[in-house]
Parts: sequence; structure tokens; C-alpha cells
Amino acid sequence: MIQSVDRAIRVLGVLQAERHLSLSEIAARLELAPSTVHGIIKTLQAHGLVLQEQGSARYRLGPAVLKLGNVYLDTLELRSRSLTWAGELARTTGHAVRAGVLLTDEVMIVHHEPRPDGSRQMPEVGIVIPAHASALGKAILAYAPDRARSLEAAGPLRSMTRDTVTDPVEFRAELDRVRADALAEEREEAVIGECGLAAPIFDGSRTVVGAIGVVVPKLEWPAPGTAAGTVREAARAISRELGAPGWPMTPSE
Repeated sequence: MIQSVDRAIRVLGVLQAERHLSLSEIAARLELAPSTVHGIIKTLQAHGLVLQEQGSARYRLGPAVLKLGNVYLDTLELRSRSLTWAGELARTTGHAVRAGVLLTDEVMIVHHEPRPDGSRQMPEVGIVIPAHASALGKAILAYAPDRARSLEAAGPLRSMTRDTVTDPVEFRAELDRVRADALAEEREEAVIGECGLAAPIFDGSRTVVGAIGVVVPKLEWPAPGTAAGTVREAARAISRELGAPGWPMTPSE
């Protein structure tokens, strides 16, 4: 591992988590000398990855991060394959649709299909949600036991709401249920008032590469019985287009 690169990535990670921080705050979180962090930040600034807020001693992520993110999304086949099926899923269920991929302990939304009711909705592509507190994350983790174990080993599961499942035993039992049904549920675990259903997506290597699901308002939960089958069918169709020989696949260790 190249130490300077590792530290630069850690700086970006801190700013991603807390939006804007001073030099001393970044140094404290990384347990590094301020002089060391200062040099890293100046280098990241030169490449547009970090900006210093005008009239402030605080730093935040720069526009080059967005550019890199857009390049990643443009080359992500799962996203391109999800576009048509996400639109159909939204029209069929009447709910917003998300497709996501796993990034360590979070799920990043790579495609968002708004509710088809014409209401004003915020775009969600690029946002991250704790994997253990989302239907998308559970759908992926259930078929990637090694990633699930790593998540547990990293420390206590974070509580987002009073309904977030944080007990390891209960969480493992929930992943067992996901594998039994090829469907994950989430009831106000990440955001109060928001529930969801999601199913895993596999590729030609038989590996789970993401998930797709619907976002259901609490007032409309539980979702109609047809929603579960529709979500599964969308995940199956996308997996087929990605070359998966079957659906769902056996969890890979």
C-alpha cells in the first residue's frame, strides 16, 4: 500500500462523511499531524478534488469528485441495464425505484426512477445509505456472506432510527430470510416514513453485483402482494442481461 495515496483517500472519505471540516478537524479524525494533512489537501486542491470554502478555513469536496463519479456511472453496465426495467417497475408499482451497488458498508444509488405521479422529487443518484439499514443493502449482503461478515467485524451496526436492526444475531437471521425469498424488506430503518423492497442482481460470474427495489411510503406499507413478484422479475431480467446463468444464484463465499 502506498501511504500517501492511502492518506489522500482517507481525507476524501472524511470530507464525504462530514461535508466540510477545518484542517485541524480532518487531522484529528485521521490521527495525523496537521502539517501532513495540509500537504495532502493542497495537492487535492490542485486537482479540484477538494475546495476551501470562500471566507472560511473549512474544506469540502471539489467538483472533480463529481466528474469522476459521473465517469464511473457511465461505465457501470448494471446501471445501463437497469434503466428500462426501473422505468417499467416504477410504472407498474407506482413507486420510486432505486438500483444500487455495495461500497464497503454502504449502498450507493446508481439509478433513481422517480414516482410516476408527476410530483416533485429530489434526484438520488450518488447518495449513499448504510447497507445494513436498507433493502438494497440486505439484498446484496445476503448473497455475499464474506461482505456481511466484514461489515459485522468492523464494529457495531449503526442505528439510524429506532427501527434499525443492529443486533448481529437478528441481522444474520434477516439475511437468512432474504435468501429464502430472494427479497429484502426495510421498514423505516434508514429514514423515518420510508420502507422498501429489493431483490439481488447477479452477473455472468454468478456474483451479486447490486440490487434493485422500490421505495414505499410508510402510509402505503405493506406494499401490494404483486409488488414483491414485480421487483423479483426486474432483478431477474437485469441479471439475465448481465449474463447470469440463473436467478437467484447460490451465495458466494
